[in-house]
Amino acid sequence: MTGITTLEPIGERYDEILTDEALDFVAGLHRRFDARRRELLAARASRQTALDAGADLRFLPATAEIRYGDWRVARAPVDLVDRRCEITGPTDRKMVVNALNSGARVFMADFEDSNSPTWHNMVDGQINLYDAIRRQIDFANDAGKVYTLTAEPATLMVRPRGWHLDERHVLVDGEPVSASLFDFGLYFFHNARVLLDEGSGPYFYLPKLESHLEARLWNDVFVRAQDQIGIETGSIRATVLIETIPAAFEMEEILYELRHHSAGLNAGRWDYIFSVIKKFRTHDNAILPDRGQIGMTVPFMRSYSELLIKTCHKRGAHAMGGMAAFIPSRRDEEINKNAFAKVTEDKTREAADGCDGTWVAHPDLVPLVTGIFDGVLGDSANQVTKQRPEVSVTASDLTRFDVEGGEITEGGVRQNVDVAIQYLASWLRGTGAAAIYNLMEDAATAEISRSQIWQWIHAGSRTTDGTMITPQYISKIADEETDRLRSELGHSVYDDAHFDEARAVFEEVALADNFPAFLTVPAYEILEN
Repeated sequence: MTGITTLEPIGERYDEILTDEALDFVAGLHRRFDARRRELLAARASRQTALDAGADLRFLPATAEIRYGDWRVARAPVDLVDRRCEITGPTDRKMVVNALNSGARVFMADFEDSNSPTWHNMVDGQINLYDAIRRQIDFANDAGKVYTLTAEPATLMVRPRGWHLDERHVLVDGEPVSASLFDFGLYFFHNARVLLDEGSGPYFYLPKLESHLEARLWNDVFVRAQDQIGIETGSIRATVLIETIPAAFEMEEILYELRHHSAGLNAGRWDYIFSVIKKFRTHDNAILPDRGQIGMTVPFMRSYSELLIKTCHKRGAHAMGGMAAFIPSRRDEEINKNAFAKVTEDKTREAADGCDGTWVAHPDLVPLVTGIFDGVLGDSANQVTKQRPEVSVTASDLTRFDVEGGEITEGGVRQNVDVAIQYLASWLRGTGAAAIYNLMEDAATAEISRSQIWQWIHAGSRTTDGTMITPQYISKIADEETDRLRSELGHSVYDDAHFDEARAVFEEVALADNFPAFLTVPAYEILEN
């Protein structure tokens, strides 16, 4: 393994995943494609500089021929034809077993926003998926109850980390390997042939893309990877999360670049809201209200979701709805009643609009959401044939950020500070999907919280009671919220739970003069291994 260095100790069974051949495969992808990755990240920064200077986003004139051309993506493989309910979550062993057994059509195993990237989590996650594919996985809880896979588990899809992240524990020629290529490469190398032999395939979700050129890079990685191990081009299928606002302007081009490998697009709503704030953080017309007031029916979110459905079905691709993040309460049925009503309303709208399926975060939501889509789909597996010719979305529709009746409240500010600190503490402890106030918080929702604080401070925003949102005001709230947590948890538990480190990271990414692009980047520097 010339030029490849693993910096962390090899744990139990790590040698089954971190083989010389697998690491050579990952290193080969990194050496071939990392320079382009870095060029594309630089292009993101250049586009942000232009937006900060007052530029607008628009549909690309240079790719009009693609948008008006006659083409379709490849036909979906058999086990991705029906995706009416998908469950998502991290790759720990219990989650993998429970999600595959949940009754959902698809389980998206997540190495990204719901997975804290400790070395243990990333390699153990690969082991867990390796075992699940070979039906060698089980899990015993503290009471000794053993869980094993059902006869017909969900179809497995995997989300590698985004292009902007590195895996610091593995060096290629002295530099950290791309986290995207590390996650993708190990999973693909070990499992692609086994999956194909079982009648499935290597299926992926691709996060955080900002342009069709980034999709082209993924497509080139796919072609190279398939060629390297000798399987047919098109064996890989990938659904792209449209969770950045620049990508919303290039949906057709993204599908086109991946057309031989495409499994559709997904409306990644939480990251999309974060992206709107981040990209237009200096624009006076983009000051958004409390995060709880930014639902899928506000005009700019409605335009984005309807354009996604129209675009996908025009090209024969699946259009996937967004996440239902509610976590049912075991003690308060009133909370459950209200939340299930909101989930029902949200998923009923998605199904009626033409979505082919949607996401949930908890197994208890699978029957509810599946039933909603059953009622619309009937005997059909999807709604790809449902065209939306009446939908006409302009650039101004996507960038008109008015929220009728929207307010910035003291409660909204406090919620952002509280949730961001609690989530970051969980992330630093190695848990990237945290149930906080009956919602599954992940890196995307934490990004909304901290980016809103940054934006409100720099815009000179005030709460509804007239309080100016300043760094001092935010620090005061952080004092109050951490004091409350210390009192509720006790000093010893609080001190061991990384809340002080989490607050420091929060203040670094929310109170800085210049906007940090991702909170996970500085947090990764202090993450325990």
